[in-house]
Amino acid sequence: MCGQVEAFKWQAPLPSTQGHYCTSMSSLWTPSGEHFPKKDDDGSDAQSPPPGQAPPPPPDDSVAVPTAEAQAEYEAMRRQLASTPAEVVMANHCYGIFELATIYLSNKPPMLFEARLAIDGLGALLDGVKGRLGEAEPSLLEALSQLRLAFVQLEGAERAAAESAANSAQN
Repeated sequence: MCGQVEAFKWQAPLPSTQGHYCTSMSSLWTPSGEHFPKKDDDGSDAQSPPPGQAPPPPPDDSVAVPTAEAQAEYEAMRRQLASTPAEVVMANHCYGIFELATIYLSNKPPMLFEARLAIDGLGALLDGVKGRLGEAEPSLLEALSQLRLAFVQLEGAERAAAESAANSAQN
């Protein structure tokens, strides 16, 4: 059996987002600039600076200097990632994009604009690496087909509801 196929059968050595979601972030990039979410004393998010205005730089004491232990952990993770076949890492990212699209589609109401971006991005990525994702490729292509079908159904239902509401308003 090929080493790559065997490697794919292991449990992915990379952190997985399935079932666990990180709710913290260091910064958020938007077209109007980078925003640094902060928590108020009551736990709510502080307001971002107005568009076009850069946030103040973080205080110098908030920049952590990596310890020798943290640096060793970082190097160990890099070695582990480097020893993982790229097809496994790429498939893991594709599954993450799939997960993102399903979250947008499952919202009430569905977030169709965001879902379309995730679905189109997954399609472009899979098209760009066609034939190189190993055992994961058929299931990823099937997942993409299912996402596209769900999107068309939800978009049609939303359009029908909007037309029905418009017709009711005219009568």
